[in-house]
Amino acid sequence: MTTVYYTHLDAPVGRLLLTAGADGALTSLSVPGQKGGRTVQDGWRPDPGPFRAAADQLAAYFAGELKEFRLPLDAEGTEFRRRVWVALDEVPYGTTATYGEIAARIGASRMAVRAVGGAIGANPLLIVRPCHRIIGADGSMTGYAGGLDRKIQLLTLEATPGAPAHP
Repeated sequence: MTTVYYTHLDAPVGRLLLTAGADGALTSLSVPGQKGGRTVQDGWRPDPGPFRAAADQLAAYFAGELKEFRLPLDAEGTEFRRRVWVALDEVPYGTTATYGEIAARIGASRMAVRAVGGAIGANPLLIVRPCHRIIGADGSMTGYAGGLDRKIQLLTLEATPGAPAHP
Protein backbone atom coordinates (compact mmCIF):
# COMPACT_ATOMS: atom_id res chain seq x y z
CA MET A 1 0.00 0.00 0.00
CA THR A 2 1.44 3.36 -1.00
CA THR A 3 1.35 6.32 1.32
CA VAL A 4 -0.79 9.25 0.21
CA TYR A 5 -0.13 12.64 1.78
CA TYR A 6 -2.65 15.44 1.59
CA THR A 7 -3.27 19.01 2.56
CA HIS A 8 -5.92 21.65 2.04
CA LEU A 9 -5.21 25.16 0.75
CA ASP A 10 -7.61 28.07 0.66
CA ALA A 11 -7.75 29.74 -2.76
CA PRO A 12 -9.99 32.21 -4.58
CA VAL A 13 -11.70 29.25 -6.30
CA GLY A 14 -12.43 27.45 -3.01
CA ARG A 15 -10.67 25.10 -0.64
CA LEU A 16 -8.23 22.98 -2.65
CA LEU A 17 -7.35 19.38 -1.79
CA LEU A 18 -3.84 18.39 -2.86
CA THR A 19 -2.41 14.87 -2.73
CA ALA A 20 1.10 13.54 -3.21
CA GLY A 21 2.93 10.26 -3.01
CA ALA A 22 5.90 9.43 -0.81
CA ASP A 23 8.26 11.05 -3.34
CA GLY A 24 6.42 14.39 -2.94
CA ALA A 25 5.18 14.54 -6.55
CA LEU A 26 1.70 16.02 -6.83
CA THR A 27 -0.85 13.35 -7.74
CA SER A 28 -4.04 15.42 -7.63
CA LEU A 29 -5.48 18.86 -7.05
CA SER A 30 -9.25 18.99 -6.55
CA VAL A 31 -11.70 21.83 -5.99
CA PRO A 32 -14.95 21.64 -3.97
CA GLY A 33 -17.76 19.96 -5.86
CA GLN A 34 -15.47 18.84 -8.67
CA LYS A 35 -16.85 16.16 -10.94
CA GLY A 36 -14.62 13.15 -10.27
CA GLY A 37 -12.62 15.09 -7.67
CA ARG A 38 -10.87 13.34 -4.84
CA THR A 39 -11.92 13.29 -1.22
CA VAL A 40 -9.81 12.40 1.80
CA GLN A 41 -9.66 8.65 2.33
CA ASP A 42 -8.92 6.54 5.41
CA GLY A 43 -5.20 5.99 5.74
CA TRP A 44 -4.16 9.20 4.01
CA ARG A 45 -1.71 11.28 6.01
CA PRO A 46 -2.29 15.00 6.56
CA ASP A 47 1.03 16.78 6.08
CA PRO A 48 1.57 20.25 4.58
CA GLY A 49 5.32 19.60 4.20
CA PRO A 50 5.31 18.01 0.73
CA PHE A 51 3.12 20.84 -0.57
CA ARG A 52 5.17 23.94 0.30
CA ALA A 53 6.29 24.57 -3.29
CA ALA A 54 2.78 23.96 -4.61
CA ALA A 55 1.31 26.33 -2.02
CA ASP A 56 3.82 29.05 -2.90
CA GLN A 57 3.28 28.64 -6.65
CA LEU A 58 -0.52 28.55 -6.35
CA ALA A 59 -0.45 31.75 -4.24
CA ALA A 60 1.73 33.43 -6.88
CA TYR A 61 -0.58 32.17 -9.66
CA PHE A 62 -3.68 33.58 -7.99
CA ALA A 63 -1.83 36.86 -7.38
CA GLY A 64 -1.21 37.07 -11.14
CA GLU A 65 2.54 36.66 -10.66
CA LEU A 66 3.11 33.11 -11.94
CA LYS A 67 2.45 31.94 -15.48
CA GLU A 68 3.91 28.43 -15.45
CA PHE A 69 3.92 25.87 -12.65
CA ARG A 70 7.17 24.04 -12.04
CA LEU A 71 6.19 21.15 -9.81
CA PRO A 72 6.86 17.42 -9.90
CA LEU A 73 3.65 15.77 -11.12
CA ASP A 74 2.68 12.11 -11.00
CA ALA A 75 -0.91 11.68 -12.13
CA GLU A 76 -2.10 8.17 -12.90
CA GLY A 77 -3.66 7.61 -16.29
CA THR A 78 -3.54 5.60 -19.47
CA GLU A 79 -0.89 6.33 -22.08
CA PHE A 80 -3.49 8.18 -24.16
CA ARG A 81 -4.55 10.35 -21.21
CA ARG A 82 -0.93 11.13 -20.39
CA ARG A 83 -0.32 12.28 -23.97
CA VAL A 84 -3.36 14.56 -23.74
CA TRP A 85 -2.20 15.93 -20.39
CA VAL A 86 1.26 16.71 -21.78
CA ALA A 87 -0.47 18.61 -24.60
CA LEU A 88 -2.44 20.57 -21.97
CA ASP A 89 0.83 21.57 -20.32
CA GLU A 90 1.89 23.13 -23.62
CA VAL A 91 -1.07 25.55 -23.82
CA PRO A 92 0.48 28.87 -22.72
CA TYR A 93 -0.84 31.05 -19.93
CA GLY A 94 -3.34 33.61 -21.18
CA THR A 95 -4.28 31.57 -24.26
CA THR A 96 -6.85 28.92 -25.10
CA ALA A 97 -6.95 25.91 -27.41
CA THR A 98 -9.80 23.76 -28.70
CA TYR A 99 -10.35 20.07 -28.13
CA GLY A 100 -9.62 19.54 -31.84
CA GLU A 101 -6.30 21.39 -31.52
CA ILE A 102 -5.30 19.16 -28.62
CA ALA A 103 -6.25 16.08 -30.65
CA ALA A 104 -4.08 17.35 -33.53
CA ARG A 105 -1.15 18.05 -31.18
CA ILE A 106 -1.08 14.42 -30.07
CA GLY A 107 -1.59 13.07 -33.58
CA ALA A 108 -5.11 11.81 -32.92
CA SER A 109 -7.75 11.78 -35.65
CA ARG A 110 -10.72 14.13 -35.73
CA MET A 111 -12.77 11.13 -34.66
CA ALA A 112 -10.79 11.04 -31.42
CA VAL A 113 -11.91 14.50 -30.25
CA ARG A 114 -14.47 12.92 -27.90
CA ALA A 115 -11.78 10.72 -26.36
CA VAL A 116 -9.57 13.78 -25.98
CA GLY A 117 -12.43 15.52 -24.18
CA GLY A 118 -12.76 12.53 -21.86
CA ALA A 119 -9.05 12.61 -21.07
CA ILE A 120 -9.19 16.35 -20.39
CA GLY A 121 -12.22 15.82 -18.14
CA ALA A 122 -10.28 13.15 -16.22
CA ASN A 123 -7.36 15.49 -15.52
CA PRO A 124 -6.64 15.01 -11.78
CA LEU A 125 -4.52 18.16 -11.51
CA LEU A 126 -6.88 21.08 -12.00
CA ILE A 127 -5.30 24.54 -12.28
CA VAL A 128 -1.73 23.16 -12.30
CA ARG A 129 -2.40 21.22 -15.50
CA PRO A 130 -4.43 23.87 -17.38
CA CYS A 131 -7.50 22.03 -18.68
CA HIS A 132 -9.41 25.28 -18.04
CA ARG A 133 -7.70 26.69 -21.15
CA ILE A 134 -9.55 24.28 -23.45
CA ILE A 135 -12.67 25.62 -25.14
CA GLY A 136 -15.17 24.51 -27.77
CA ALA A 137 -14.40 24.87 -31.47
CA ASP A 138 -16.88 27.76 -31.62
CA GLY A 139 -15.19 29.56 -28.70
CA SER A 140 -17.78 28.42 -26.17
CA MET A 141 -16.97 27.68 -22.55
CA THR A 142 -17.59 23.96 -22.48
CA GLY A 143 -17.05 21.32 -19.83
CA TYR A 144 -14.86 21.85 -16.82
CA ALA A 145 -14.86 19.34 -13.97
CA GLY A 146 -14.47 22.23 -11.50
CA GLY A 147 -17.52 24.05 -12.90
CA LEU A 148 -17.85 26.64 -15.64
CA ASP A 149 -17.83 29.53 -13.14
CA ARG A 150 -14.37 28.48 -11.99
CA LYS A 151 -13.20 28.02 -15.58
CA ILE A 152 -14.27 31.58 -16.41
CA GLN A 153 -12.65 32.83 -13.21
CA LEU A 154 -9.32 31.22 -14.11
CA LEU A 155 -9.41 32.43 -17.72
CA THR A 156 -10.28 35.94 -16.52
CA LEU A 157 -7.31 35.87 -14.13
CA GLU A 158 -4.99 34.81 -16.93
CA ALA A 159 -6.38 37.41 -19.33
CA THR A 160 -5.58 40.16 -16.83
CA PRO A 161 -1.97 39.61 -15.68
CA GLY A 162 -1.32 41.06 -12.26
CA ALA A 163 -5.00 41.06 -11.30
CA PRO A 164 -6.01 38.66 -8.52
CA ALA A 165 -8.88 36.25 -9.19
CA HIS A 166 -12.17 37.33 -7.69
CA PRO A 167 -13.40 35.22 -4.77
